[in-house]
Amino acid sequence: MIKLSVDQIIKKIEAEETFHAVSDDYSFTIKIDSYVHYVCGAVHDGHQFRKELWDNCLHTEYERWYEEDPETKNMIQSHPIVIAGCDSRFEYDLNRFPEDAVFDTAWGKQLWKKPLDLDKKQRSLNKHNNFYKVVHALISKIEEKHSVCIVYDMHSYNWQRWDREVPTWNLGTSNVDNNRFGSIIESWRQSLEQIILPNGIESTAKINDTFYGNGYFLRYITNTFKNTLVLATEIAKVYCDEYKQIIYPEVVTAVEDALKSELPQHAHEFYKTFSK
Repeated sequence: MIKLSVDQIIKKIEAEETFHAVSDDYSFTIKIDSYVHYVCGAVHDGHQFRKELWDNCLHTEYERWYEEDPETKNMIQSHPIVIAGCDSRFEYDLNRFPEDAVFDTAWGKQLWKKPLDLDKKQRSLNKHNNFYKVVHALISKIEEKHSVCIVYDMHSYNWQRWDREVPTWNLGTSNVDNNRFGSIIESWRQSLEQIILPNGIESTAKINDTFYGNGYFLRYITNTFKNTLVLATEIAKVYCDEYKQIIYPEVVTAVEDALKSELPQHAHEFYKTFSK
């Protein structure tokens, strides 16, 4: 892995170079081993939190971790194209519109002891903006090369906070073209439902049961590119103890191993169906 500026990353993408890089401000990573027709993203994987913000933050390190999506990058790390956030969504949220990306309150609790000054807020928003410059360049290149693209937008959610039974997997599809892509969405749901997980964990999968696919990552790509489908794919945090902050590596590895086969197969099915 090398450290590159956003401009350097974009130039490599435009030249179809393969590379592994971290942005020069360490806010995100990108890996391109091959310019295939599918992309994997983990925008909430990051946990970094800028030191100048520590003393002003009312949320604990655990409270931040609880709302992040730990291990989602590891679940998709085997695939040819992976882009992932390094910073906590409590600094700025890559899955929210720029005007809402820096929180004042988070999950019902005031975030800052004192409101952030404009300079600190802008530093965070610059990272958000740079990430989407790279996303734009990447999806542009994939559509140019293959005519279509599919993006697997990996997230996780805290299933134990719900007062009803919730699925292991949830697909949020309210902001994609379900008339056009409905069959391939259902195919992905069925693939997830067939994944075998350890420790007796059942692999149920539903559409728009807990979350609806309202994130900015999905909406930015969907609204900008007419031949790219983004599948907001949420796994319940069955791979950790969300109250004790313990990761279950055998479950994370099982998910990664399953996606090594299920995800490329599904991406190939998408390409066969929708490429020109």
